[in-house]
Amino acid sequence: MTGPRLLPLVGDPPPERRDAARNREALLVAAQALVEESGPEHVTMEAVAARAGVGKGTVFRRFESREGLMAALLDHSEAAFQGAVMTGPPPLGPGAEPMERLLAFGRSRLESTLRHHALIRAAGRAGSRSYAVWSFTAMHVRYLLEQLGVEGDLPLLTTALLAPLELPILEQQLIVDGFPVDRVVDGWADLVHRVVRTPDEPGEPGQPGQPG
Repeated sequence: MTGPRLLPLVGDPPPERRDAARNREALLVAAQALVEESGPEHVTMEAVAARAGVGKGTVFRRFESREGLMAALLDHSEAAFQGAVMTGPPPLGPGAEPMERLLAFGRSRLESTLRHHALIRAAGRAGSRSYAVWSFTAMHVRYLLEQLGVEGDLPLLTTALLAPLELPILEQQLIVDGFPVDRVVDGWADLVHRVVRTPDEPGEPGQPGQPG
């Protein structure tokens, strides 16, 4: 089995005309600049239109709503993350051992979610991880579990590993419960080690298994 393919994001829209794609890119560049300057909660469609030098109606035609615009910015970050997984340097990218890649994936995914947490919230319902995004991450984790010889219900084990990396759970642990980030990362690594073990191992906490 090969690794997961880079998947299209948010509904797999048809290819845009070249000029339309350029205009969309210009709007995203303007929106990203405003997000970096003042945070996504302060970015309006009017401000994006003014920064890009177009009418407000153009922004709405492209993204339908402010949430849609924020979701499009998230798609850019997702594409970069997928590229790092597929072709970037190890240990996140190819070339490292499966366990090393899996642990690097968890840390990188957690850091990405925290880095974009305000953008995810600003995107609202539109910012929920799309099926294509979920498919990519799930395929990658399942692929690594298979490489490690993990047995059992791999789809459910994959979901169990991905759930702690989602924003609602991270907010509960980091903001409400006050856990330090290192504790969350170490806890996720411990969960991985509990899942990745050969059937004849006693399942001692924190002990990684060996590839089958």
